[in-house]
Amino acid sequence: MSPSVIGLIAVCESVGVGLIGAVVLRQLRRYPTGVSLVAVIVITVCAMNTSAVTTAFVTRSAQLPVAVDLAVNWVAGVVSLGVGLLLGRSVMTGGRRLADATRFLGAEQRFRLPDDPPTGELAELARELRITSDKLAESRRREQAAEASRRRTIAWISHDLRSPLARLRALTESIEDGVVDDLPYYCRKIRTDADRLTEMVDDLFELSRIQAGTLRLTPREVALNDLVSDEVAGLDTLAGSHGVRLRANRVEPVTVRVDDRVMSRVFNNLLGNAIQYSPANTTVSVDVRAADGWAMVSVSDECGGIPPEDLGSVFDMGWRGDARRSPGAERGGGLGLAIVQGIVQAHLGKVSVRNVAGGCCFEVRLPLAAM
Repeated sequence: MSPSVIGLIAVCESVGVGLIGAVVLRQLRRYPTGVSLVAVIVITVCAMNTSAVTTAFVTRSAQLPVAVDLAVNWVAGVVSLGVGLLLGRSVMTGGRRLADATRFLGAEQRFRLPDDPPTGELAELARELRITSDKLAESRRREQAAEASRRRTIAWISHDLRSPLARLRALTESIEDGVVDDLPYYCRKIRTDADRLTEMVDDLFELSRIQAGTLRLTPREVALNDLVSDEVAGLDTLAGSHGVRLRANRVEPVTVRVDDRVMSRVFNNLLGNAIQYSPANTTVSVDVRAADGWAMVSVSDECGGIPPEDLGSVFDMGWRGDARRSPGAERGGGLGLAIVQGIVQAHLGKVSVRNVAGGCCFEVRLPLAAM
């Protein structure tokens, strides 16, 4: 048999094995690169042996001439080199795509997952980069929301500070000019505005400590039902002045480990808001109970409810209720509910709000287990 025929047989055999190897490499692209390298070695050995065996079978001789053997090995080596280059090119292309996607992440703050990574390592790296990109996007979203909330708070606080300060200035100028007929009345007005300013400054200071993580708690065993009952009793006069009935519906004996000083502020704020935004001749109800390992305190009112689009923003810093729900009600700086959430979370608890028939319901959950 002529050497050209033998060479053609070797080429056909090696190319066939190479094509099969290329398909195998494509199927192995989800696996580590080491698996693909082992596959290249196996493909090389198979190409050489298959060509040699086929040539020996065709020539009916187990002893091939040295020139034929070298030709078969040379052809198999060329095919193996092609398969190896194919694998290397695929890995390099995948690496370049991943590098481009990483640069896009740095420039556009968003990661685009490359299509069909050639190896398992690159696929895993791409998935991790995508997860990191999603986390960065979520972090940027929270940062932007916090920044927008801070700006709203500064604007509203500035507006709320301007009014009492202007009144204080006008009142003191009237006293200085000697045009005051009822000095005790003016002093009461000054005291009221001073208390209002003190309250706003205290809210800002408390919120700054919560956000900085420097809120100091002194937890102890507390009867939650007694704590809530004391707040209800203390706000009964305020509720009466608004024509609102303040009622403890279901109060079960529940013991939790909390800082009663700061937790009192939570219930005082929730009850005060419910009274402020409830129309006259309505009822604010309070429930205290335990269920599923949680101590739960619910404050329900008949304020008409919160717009559904605002339910997710109620505890954001700077959010304030719609004045249309309670015309004439004095609105604060929008820090009270943010402080409530911070205090509850500092006690490993949760606070939520939902609309109910005729109004809304705030629910505080505190763990029954020791902190």
